Amino acid sequence: MHAKEREHEKESENENTPDLCWGRQPVRDLLEKTPSMGLRILLSSRLPSSQAALYKTLAATAGIPVDVIEPAALERECGTTATQGVAARMSPIPCRSLESLLREEKGKSASLLVLTDHIQDPHNLGAIVRTAEAAGASGVLFPKRRSALPGGISVKTSAGAILRVPMVAVGNVAACVGDLQNEGYWVTVLDMNGERSLWETPPAGRCVLVIGAEGEGVSHLVRQRSDESLRIPICGGTGSLNAGVAVALGMFHWAREWRKDFGVGS
Repeated sequence: MHAKEREHEKESENENTPDLCWGRQPVRDLLEKTPSMGLRILLSSRLPSSQAALYKTLAATAGIPVDVIEPAALERECGTTATQGVAARMSPIPCRSLESLLREEKGKSASLLVLTDHIQDPHNLGAIVRTAEAAGASGVLFPKRRSALPGGISVKTSAGAILRVPMVAVGNVAACVGDLQNEGYWVTVLDMNGERSLWETPPAGRCVLVIGAEGEGVSHLVRQRSDESLRIPICGGTGSLNAGVAVALGMFHWAREWRKDFGVGS
């Protein structure tokens, strides 16, 4: 096994402990925007003094203790060498209930939700949430089982967005589709074998984009219960797009039509 594969394997194992995030920007976001989630800050003894002073000041303001430890110890804690010299122990990332999110979105003519169907790679989950924030989505929904959960890797990959975007854990993806349809959402599956092209289909204002795991895709039952299945036209021999890239295209297709602050759309 190559070194990068071993590191990725360690990171995936560490995702089972979702109380640790690392990287300078994610930890700074935690301290500045959600300090109530911080429990303890871990700094490498080799972190530049100006950076160390910044995190110590932010932690002191939030009343969070700081430990300065050897770089190797920090890497062991995080299960990766990509710590950038900073990590944070934090409370579990809070998840919203679907009912509370739908109450907030009720009556809105434009509301975008993203529903993942068993995306198991936490890097993909983090990338999806980062794009969801950038595109103005109101929340990301994911299944409680057989799915990547919000944790340290997804916090880092999302550049902290996962601490700000409402995250909703659902019990059953197919049943969730029905609940969303009952609330006036049009549910669109993004699938390489979709019935029509994404570009020739105007997005609904109240829209749910469903994306499945690479290879496996969206389950048959979820696809069957959704309102439509759309494909993204691609050239060459690629065959399919990464799940995060595919849903990003879908999100910005919606945003172009419905986000007034993007300078286009209604």
